[in-house]
Amino acid sequence: MSVFSYELNDHRVAIVTIDVPGEKMNTLRDTFADELLSIIDQGKKDDVTGMVFISGKDDNFIAGADIKMLDNANTREDALALSEMCQKAFFKMAALPFPTVAAVHGAALGGGLEFAMACDYRVCTDSDKTKLGLPEVQLGLLPGGGGTQRLPKLVGIQKALEWMLTGKQVRPKQAKKAGLVDDMVPHSILLQVAVKMARAGKPKPRKAKLDRISQLLESNPFGRNIIFKKAQENVEKKTGGHYPAPLAIIKAVRASVELDKLKAYKTEAEGFADLVMSDVSKSLRGIFFATTEMKKEFQSDELAATKRVAVLGGGLMGAGITHVSAVKAGTTVRVKDVAHQGVSNALNYSYKILSKRQKRRIMSKAELQLAMNRITGCTDYSGFKHMDMVIEAVFEDLELKQSMVADVERECAEQTIFASNTSSLPIAQIAEKAQRPENVIGLHYFSPVEKMPLVEIIPHEGTSEEVISRTVNFARKQGKTPIVVKDKAGFYVNRILAPYVNEAANLLLAGEPIEKIDQALVEFGFPVGPLALLDEVGIDIGSKIAPILEKELGERFKAPDAFSRMIESKRLGRKSGRGFYTYEGKKKKVDESVYDLLGVTQSPKLNKQEIANRCVAQMLNEAARCLDEGIIRNARDGDIGAIFGIGFPPFLGGPFSYMDNKGISKLCSELSTYANENPVFTPAEPLLAKAEAGEPYYG
Repeated sequence: MSVFSYELNDHRVAIVTIDVPGEKMNTLRDTFADELLSIIDQGKKDDVTGMVFISGKDDNFIAGADIKMLDNANTREDALALSEMCQKAFFKMAALPFPTVAAVHGAALGGGLEFAMACDYRVCTDSDKTKLGLPEVQLGLLPGGGGTQRLPKLVGIQKALEWMLTGKQVRPKQAKKAGLVDDMVPHSILLQVAVKMARAGKPKPRKAKLDRISQLLESNPFGRNIIFKKAQENVEKKTGGHYPAPLAIIKAVRASVELDKLKAYKTEAEGFADLVMSDVSKSLRGIFFATTEMKKEFQSDELAATKRVAVLGGGLMGAGITHVSAVKAGTTVRVKDVAHQGVSNALNYSYKILSKRQKRRIMSKAELQLAMNRITGCTDYSGFKHMDMVIEAVFEDLELKQSMVADVERECAEQTIFASNTSSLPIAQIAEKAQRPENVIGLHYFSPVEKMPLVEIIPHEGTSEEVISRTVNFARKQGKTPIVVKDKAGFYVNRILAPYVNEAANLLLAGEPIEKIDQALVEFGFPVGPLALLDEVGIDIGSKIAPILEKELGERFKAPDAFSRMIESKRLGRKSGRGFYTYEGKKKKVDESVYDLLGVTQSPKLNKQEIANRCVAQMLNEAARCLDEGIIRNARDGDIGAIFGIGFPPFLGGPFSYMDNKGISKLCSELSTYANENPVFTPAEPLLAKAEAGEPYYG
């Protein structure tokens, strides 16, 4: 069945509807080029006065290319052929004697926007569903269908670089203002306006809408050189050289203004082919497939919707959970705190975030007020009777959490879910005295809640399947990526994080400088180093989790005594103004007095690579144990949990992908060498078994 359907109206304008059969989203397949060329030939035969492309889907124009198509490219030549095929099809479309119009409603991303840019005109709806962008960089790729060549000519070099290097999705107002689309209209008149454009004839050449400074910079070789040099410096600083796609994008955009057309398009196609075959893109595409696959799990048409939510505790975590529930999930939220100030803090937290969005014109004042109206507060259980879910976000105290379960069972309906945001306490213990233990589940968020994409969902043995599914689906509504993990101390993320951080502390106590340790792990690919991370989380928070892990899992989780000395001296991290670093506003520097406090004399012995290897080896060893014990369901969940929960380098694909690529035998050998000086490095039994059998985690 064809993706395109063709209809000629009374004015001899061809209306071409794009509708991939049997799919929710329109994506460009490897057959689309031939089908498009057939449609173009039909238009020529009919001597049309214009051609309008519109989607047959409710909420997307073309959401991009089919990523599976890239995995079928076995060689660089295959990938090059894909790019050249798209480029040629779009060349033919752009060269038509009659005008073409892209009528965009919903997502026009990647190849979808490249398709639209090959048309003479673009008109989009003013709907919130409409988003335009070239997000290929997020998959380690560049736009290979002419995107790096056409976008700079429409919106200017600087804006095009910004959008492509970040993968930014542009809203209709921004697209109109920047000149990416010619008009923005209500959905009800989209086709009518598009047909009118198609009848207006071919447009005259247009220049990008630039301010005076941008015009001066972009109109001459000297100014352009400044732009490209600055872009390259920023990319190298942010990526640490781990991601080749941004540099390839800069090269292709530069070619669009410095080389002739054929050579410039060839630069784009060759860059695309190189990136498709790169390990980085393969890892990032693997993450994309994993998260897409996960969205299909725990789905059921019979699940009750979660519309009314209560949050117990108005602190930092409670406020963040309130925000994503009201704003992202669109539910009504009732915040309960022991004091009015706690409720006020939670309301203020959301208001500050939304005010920034309003100032940046991402949302209107009316939308801000609508979101805030969904949040109410109290200091008792008034208004709890009809709650679908109650999320507890108070400090780690088992008796307190158990008493809250009892309160919720007394005050709420029989089917109300009690979800605990505990970071370490076993859920079975929290549900121990419950009358309806099947409704109790763990829902572990990471801080700051509105930014961190992961949640761990922790059923205990008595949690019902329906409660698990309802909780997973609610987490997705909040914009989260949920992984379901086994109910054991530390769950998954904190369990693999603890030995990693402990090793960093041990290296500090052995004389390695704070900044060197953190730099080593940032250069490895983590967003922040382990000691800086501990400062962000709060050294006191980490110290509360450590004894629970040690008690449940053994000596290898014993935290260095140094942490207690930090707490005694009120060095709790960023929140107290000092930890391993001192904080004054946005300024952060190593607190040299920490060395005296800990009785450490700086005596660097290891290079950065050795420091990174030791810390990461601890994390990998524990990840292998977690999979073996069923803490995570599979290696895929382990990789997604580590990437989205603690920033494990995405370009490495996650701990299990990294172990496969590194070689499990090699890892076991490294661990055994380290174990000669510290037995906590002893390779885990499941790792040794994998090495002996020569089995990878994937495939």
